[in-house]
Amino acid sequence: MNKIRVGVVGVGALGQHHARVYAGLPNVDLVGVVDTLPGRAAEIARPLQTGSFTDYRHLFGKVDAVSIATPTTLHTDVGEAFLREGVHVLVEKPISNSLEGADRLISDAAAAGRVLQVGHLERFNPAVRALREIVKRPRFFEAHRMGLFSPRSLDIDVILDLMIHDLDIICLLSPSPLCSITAVGIAILTNRIDIANARLQFEDGCVANVTASRVSMEKIRKLRLFQKQDYISLDYTRQDVAVYSLSRPAAAGSPQIISSKLTPVKKEPLEEELLSFISAIRNGTQVECTGAEGRQALGLALQILAQAEKAQAREIDTTPAAFYT
Repeated sequence: MNKIRVGVVGVGALGQHHARVYAGLPNVDLVGVVDTLPGRAAEIARPLQTGSFTDYRHLFGKVDAVSIATPTTLHTDVGEAFLREGVHVLVEKPISNSLEGADRLISDAAAAGRVLQVGHLERFNPAVRALREIVKRPRFFEAHRMGLFSPRSLDIDVILDLMIHDLDIICLLSPSPLCSITAVGIAILTNRIDIANARLQFEDGCVANVTASRVSMEKIRKLRLFQKQDYISLDYTRQDVAVYSLSRPAAAGSPQIISSKLTPVKKEPLEEELLSFISAIRNGTQVECTGAEGRQALGLALQILAQAEKAQAREIDTTPAAFYT
């Protein structure tokens, strides 16, 4: 089979791994990487024996597909440029920094007849895939995604940066429409919200409590959920799922709690994501996260952000003047 020619635009903390994985995939030719930071593209390209560029337009005519791992504010403009050149696009999450930008990407992909995949990486976590097989009708979620402070992704707040991962997974597991959202958030080390909590209520009665922080002292990636007779705890980092179920004996006797653990074969989610992207291009298979699904996650994140910013503004307005002296 002819190799699919790929490029990576933006080789920072995440984009460098896109390049690494592509370089090891069969039937894929990593044509080059792009970064505007002087020397960065060459630094990443050298060990992978690929080309390096400082302008993404130098990939036009050379690639069939690209990963876009630039700052979020550039996703729409860069993605549109490649789609209009007939290039398939995998754009890192969030799909854009605005719904209008997401709509432009979706429209351009449809017009060009090209694949548009959104990089919601946790969908490819083996533990998430195992969890999706056993979830029936969840009634309550508790999600915690905490991380150490890093200078990456400071063009967006923690809701679009980290919380959006869990929002996407929760909406997959509880597809009922939302009926209410409340949220709070605080800017601590940046001028954007660095820690946030949201409470989501779905029309079927399910409730989700979601917390994200990028100023924590430890890294936590956990999702807990309750459904009838089950408590399920997923650890994204360990890639395992603990299940605690109520067992009612057939004969007379007290109910018991039975515990079990799902330990799927560990895989690198990014490799699974890129394999899915390449398969969609080569075989016409459905991508795991479409532009429309990426837009849905973005829309929810933006609603939470708006609520959190309002709450933060109210708190500032009611702070006694003496506090600032």
